[in-house]
Amino acid sequence: MNSVNSVTAPAAADTAPAGAVRARAEIDLGAVRDNVRTLRARAPRAELMAVVKSDGYGHGAVPCARAAREAGASWIGTATPEEAFALRAAGDRGRLMCWVWTPGGPWREAIEAGIDVSASARWALDEITEAARASGRTARVHLKADTGLGRGGCQPADWADLVAAARAAEAEGALKVTGIWSHFACADEPGHPSIAAQLDAFREALAAVARAGLDPEVRHHANSPATLTLPESHFDLVRPGVSVYGLSPSPEIGAAAELGLRPAMTLSASLALVKRVPGGHGVSYGHTYTTPGETTLALVPVGYGDGIPRHASGAGPVLVAGKWRTVAGRVAMDQFVVDLGGDTAAAGDEAVLFGPGDRGEPTAEDWARAAGTIGYEIVTRVSHRVPRVYVGA
Repeated sequence: MNSVNSVTAPAAADTAPAGAVRARAEIDLGAVRDNVRTLRARAPRAELMAVVKSDGYGHGAVPCARAAREAGASWIGTATPEEAFALRAAGDRGRLMCWVWTPGGPWREAIEAGIDVSASARWALDEITEAARASGRTARVHLKADTGLGRGGCQPADWADLVAAARAAEAEGALKVTGIWSHFACADEPGHPSIAAQLDAFREALAAVARAGLDPEVRHHANSPATLTLPESHFDLVRPGVSVYGLSPSPEIGAAAELGLRPAMTLSASLALVKRVPGGHGVSYGHTYTTPGETTLALVPVGYGDGIPRHASGAGPVLVAGKWRTVAGRVAMDQFVVDLGGDTAAAGDEAVLFGPGDRGEPTAEDWARAAGTIGYEIVTRVSHRVPRVYVGA
């Protein structure tokens, strides 16, 4: 396997001098490719959009988008236009969609960059149409229906008006409706009644689109859990996010290994200090942990400034000296402590916070349980102070 000491652009803080080993997030691009192939196999009749928002869920949008394309992803998805522009600047010339827009956004720049954009309301469609006229190019637009999530998307009562306006703008040549889409609220809860209700609402929205004479290229509703468990939701395109990076979307769906997924990120650090302390010694701010007897403490030089959840204080798991340890006391901004008991270690030894689990290390899901959150947040919050090192390129 080739190792590439690469970093996620454009943050200069990502760049580590040669030999620096305070901390690193190793990203296995081979795992990303394998995960995309697994997801494509779950939806063999649909195209696949790999979502790389929030810098590829913390893994690096540019290298992960490339890996996903290599594995057959025909679309890449981002949340913000800035994320999409960064991919274009890095040389991605394939189909690319972004969907989080506010009034006055860079519509013209997106249209000129060949980026598919999204409209959930008339204000957005009107701004797209105006930008397309100004640019002299045809905008590619996905109309989003709110089928029950209650977040983005057009309500059913307003859908006919949005569709009619899109049809008029398409007839003018200002835009082409390339997609109709929506998003699930509870696809990670198999059997939840909202799933069937949302699919029914989506089919009604599609019927209204057909009656208006629009012929979209792709219809898409399926996120990671729906891609894995709801073939009736696959339509023309599936849109997995977190599962591209090897995480299960929820325990109810199954563990990553059970779903054929492999976590792509391994977060590790080098011990900064190992020392003996007496019993009754307080550890970290507030002395929420006190040593039960004479023991060895190891200092792990990452903290909430690196994305380690402070609310996992006293609970976060770490593999040190061949055993699982638990964060002793509070996580600080730059460091936390583990109690090694009667075991020994040395400064420079590796501490593995999470990875695929192959070496007995914790996983991102273990940290999610310790912090009372979801695996998505654990990997996404790893800050740019931690260099990304890519393998499997």
